[in-house]
Amino acid sequence: MTMKTTKHIVLFCASMLALAGCGATNQLTMGAVEPARIHIPSGVVKVGIIDRSVPSEGNKTLDKIDKVLSLEGLHLDREGAQAAVVGLYDELERIGRYETIDIIESGPLERKGLGVFPAALSWKDVEALCDAHGVEVLFSLEFYDTDTKVDYRADMITVPNDLGVKVSLPGHKVTLHTAIKNGWRVYDPHSKMILDEYITHDHVTSRGEGINPMKAIEAIVGRKEAVLQSSTYIGNRYGLDTRPKRKRISRQYFVRGTDNFEVAQRRAQTGDWQGAASLWEMEVAHPNSKVAGRACYNMAIINEINGDLDKAMEWASKSYTDYENSHALTYLNVLKRRVAEKTRLNDQLSR
Repeated sequence: MTMKTTKHIVLFCASMLALAGCGATNQLTMGAVEPARIHIPSGVVKVGIIDRSVPSEGNKTLDKIDKVLSLEGLHLDREGAQAAVVGLYDELERIGRYETIDIIESGPLERKGLGVFPAALSWKDVEALCDAHGVEVLFSLEFYDTDTKVDYRADMITVPNDLGVKVSLPGHKVTLHTAIKNGWRVYDPHSKMILDEYITHDHVTSRGEGINPMKAIEAIVGRKEAVLQSSTYIGNRYGLDTRPKRKRISRQYFVRGTDNFEVAQRRAQTGDWQGAASLWEMEVAHPNSKVAGRACYNMAIINEINGDLDKAMEWASKSYTDYENSHALTYLNVLKRRVAEKTRLNDQLSR
């Protein structure tokens, strides 16, 4: 979202608050669909996924500590990366758009994890991978790293004695804070464009306690499962970024000006928006410019409700240019943004 677009939205919200404050308007909400954050070109039905990440030397050392801390073995980063790739695969499959989703062995294209993006793949490598596996777009997990910090303290803990009665004893509490950092790219060899470049940060916290430090550490048995589950969700979430999202949007419409506005308000409250619009249309040439401007503004609203954004922009423009309704100018910019989103959305939905 550009700074200019953000400014338009802020101005629109401020205008709507001002309108609501004076009691001249009511609020309505309507459904809308926004384009996917990641735009996969229309017609693409075969995609590949690769995992370029390799645990850094630092993390390999950390994994040895992990083995002592939580009895997990040496490959948490590798297994977490695999879980993220599978999570992405599952979500892309659920979308139902793709004929082929291929998890590809990346081999020599792997890079040691340093918590930052490695250099992008060359287009020669991307094209070779895509040609070899018959895919059109390549999703790449560029890096995946976990970093675990230990918080240890001695404290009183409650444990059952031999009779099953809970008693307080001096003990040890351990908290493991695991940060999961990963980065993704999406390569389109046809256009030779990187369609997306994205970093995520997630955190998993595990706690345990016991009468001695090792017992406390042994109590943290679920960290690996939590990290893998979180990593799967990371992949799911990235896949969701490729599909359009439904949302609710709010608008204010004028309910004061003439008797027709008040009757139209009651019609709108019962769901008869077309009946309300017929009354607003009667006022678009009212001799009072303020009333006419409000009527034209409301006609823009009803056309947006009906999905005719071009007509909505015409009415919003008329409200501002002919009758100097300042709120209409901000609304016009919001409508322009919706038209641009609709164009992107139609391209994404076309097959």
